[in-house]
Amino acid sequence: MLDYKHLEALARVVQEGGFERAARVLFLTQSAVSQRIRLLEESCGQILISRSTPPMPTPAGKALLKHYRQVKLLEDGLSAKLTDSSDSTRTTLVIGINADSLAHWFIPAIKPVLERMDLLIDLRVDDQEQTHNYLREGEVIGCISSEASPMQGCRVEKLGTMTYRLLATSAFINHWFADGFSLEASQLAPAVIFNRKDRLHHQFCEQCFGTNSDAFSAHYIPAPEQFFEVIASGHCYGMVPDWQSTELLKSGQLQEIVPGTTIRIALYWHCWNLTARPLQAFSQQLLINASQYLMD
Repeated sequence: MLDYKHLEALARVVQEGGFERAARVLFLTQSAVSQRIRLLEESCGQILISRSTPPMPTPAGKALLKHYRQVKLLEDGLSAKLTDSSDSTRTTLVIGINADSLAHWFIPAIKPVLERMDLLIDLRVDDQEQTHNYLREGEVIGCISSEASPMQGCRVEKLGTMTYRLLATSAFINHWFADGFSLEASQLAPAVIFNRKDRLHHQFCEQCFGTNSDAFSAHYIPAPEQFFEVIASGHCYGMVPDWQSTELLKSGQLQEIVPGTTIRIALYWHCWNLTARPLQAFSQQLLINASQYLMD
């Protein structure tokens, strides 16, 4: 029989990134937190968390944490339903999300549910191709991902599509791509890529040239606003979502390097297949409002 106080201690150590921080949140001493985790490990017969900095759950620890989060979410939803009070339980929803969605549409889309329910949001920001891994590992209860297929125990709904274009200033294009957008020129010209997990730039070039290459001279700037700024300032070229570039394209400050060629990324909402009220309300609001910001 699992002791959920011991499980809570494990969850807090992982969430807060250390035993001391977890102790402060739980209003316990650090030794008491350590003792609870030791007892949990003894009852399970194996190590559940590495004593590294920060502490990391072992595969067995991840499985237990996923179970704990699911049970906690169901309990929070039941408590709110029984009391019919918005302030009876404060539920934290841990969500995986890509940076472009966070910068553009996500907060406006969930604003109504945050106003109506006493929810806390804990976001894990990564590339849309990577957030799915957080859900698979049980680190999040839901994620925004480019993966269309649901994993076991989860449901999936399409949110919409984001369109990306390869952009630069006219001066940059005249200097680096005067003879057209070729594979050689694309590798010589300074590009900007969000991070080393981001494959949009590579996908675009593969679409244009029919070959996959990593031989780009690239800046790596994992912040949407600053990413866009270095392109608009004429320092480099890169893949920009339509929501961010519309005004500068209209004014002529930015131009498409390959006019009419785009990468369309379909986004999906994946979440645990649970009937917990907080998760259901959040999912419903997200699906309704995302359509106001994303293309079909």
